[in-house]
Amino acid sequence: MPQNHFCPWREEAEELKAEVGRIGGELDTLKGQMAALQRHVFGRKTERMPSVASELRQAAASPASKAARDEAALRTRRERAAHRAEEAPSREVRHLVPPAARRCPSCGSEDLKPLGAGRTSVVYEYVPAFFERQVHVQEVLACACGQGVVTAPVPAKVVDRGEYGPGFLAHVVTSKCADAMPLHRLAQRIERASVPMSRSTLTDLFHQAASVLLPLSSHLLQVIAAAEVVWADETPMRVLDVKKTKQGYLWTFLAQTQQGEWLLGYRFSLGRAGKTPTDVLGGTRGALVVDAYTGYNAVTLPEGRVRVGCWAHVRRRFFEALPTAPEAREALDFILALYRVEAQARDAGLVRTDAHRELRMQLSAPVLAALRTWLEKQTPLHLPKGPLGQALSYARKQWDALTRFVSDERLPLDNNRSEAALRKAALGRKNFLFVGHEAAGQNLAGLYALVATCEANGVNPETYLADVLLRVQTHPHARIGELLPHEWKHLRAADSS
Repeated sequence: MPQNHFCPWREEAEELKAEVGRIGGELDTLKGQMAALQRHVFGRKTERMPSVASELRQAAASPASKAARDEAALRTRRERAAHRAEEAPSREVRHLVPPAARRCPSCGSEDLKPLGAGRTSVVYEYVPAFFERQVHVQEVLACACGQGVVTAPVPAKVVDRGEYGPGFLAHVVTSKCADAMPLHRLAQRIERASVPMSRSTLTDLFHQAASVLLPLSSHLLQVIAAAEVVWADETPMRVLDVKKTKQGYLWTFLAQTQQGEWLLGYRFSLGRAGKTPTDVLGGTRGALVVDAYTGYNAVTLPEGRVRVGCWAHVRRRFFEALPTAPEAREALDFILALYRVEAQARDAGLVRTDAHRELRMQLSAPVLAALRTWLEKQTPLHLPKGPLGQALSYARKQWDALTRFVSDERLPLDNNRSEAALRKAALGRKNFLFVGHEAAGQNLAGLYALVATCEANGVNPETYLADVLLRVQTHPHARIGELLPHEWKHLRAADSS
């Protein structure tokens, strides 16, 4: 048969070969999904993706270093416990020797005298919190002339004619935003404390607090948007609708001050499009640390913030490819080497300094070059739709954003801070399931921001909210930033000193 003669079976063989490749890619994808699902549902925690910190510790493990690390951890726990013990309210409880036992067990004499300060032991006890019904009586004075009357000033209230004080509202907000407690459950707890309460009343109080604090939560987002480096992420949150729920989203935006204080802002929306990032960050310049979601393109393209990628997302994709592609371990080792450089800078106190940038240029840049070569070599060897093929494609498409950290010491390796900022919201989502409407979601986002920023800066949110709920209504708007949690903390410390 001539070589140029048409052979139908060859064309059919090529089609079958392509079909086998397609099916093989889908099979690898399904295997990876099955392995990840089994690991998540049935596997022990040690079988799930280990944290970078645990892998770094394991890589540097030695008997001496492990002993030193354990000793340092124990010392830290003891110091933290001692500090907590000093902060806890204390009360001395005296235990006297009973009258019948006030005689010497040897000679029977009743002439006994105290021996030292006595034996001391410490017991932690729970004293139930309580609500009180305050009856405010304003003194009224009248002049003998019968014309003049003087009345004591009315006590300050969060809401005119409101029956609940700022401490009560602060407790409601903190219980829901910090402790993820549904309001119907909180109403039951308040009822047990002999205060008449319903869920609808608590809901009204929650939204009243959000309305009063709106200038603060809005200003907090403005301060974050003005920062040079911003972290961002989003998570779903259901919204009640007629006979069903619909999808909403809670967005978080983070920034860090020059003093290292973290500012956390939130915004709620009914959609996941780029409108929310535009509303918060539109027109600003700097860097934006996000994952590969295209909704952030609105503030990064064509002119806007410089997009910075997340190595944690890359690492997760290669880890998920391990069951079907063991060679993914090489990529994980490269990524771990990048985090090792960051740990070295952190241990040496070089973070966000020129020395940190020099360390990255010296140690991280060669790792990135080797990883890039490995990616190019591996890409033709794996099906695009397989787990490893998808991981390789993700890393290559995000390469520019992923490597910008090398030349800028302000930029982090990952977006884990944003993901951590959404964990509290995820816990609340499990407990109270949904928000009632869009305005309720916006109020929740505003209060989440203030409470989360308090916790990030070591401020008790109940104490803070009870104070600013009254202050914000009379504080000059031009100086509203003084009431943000991190600034309020400094003012509080200055007042007490």
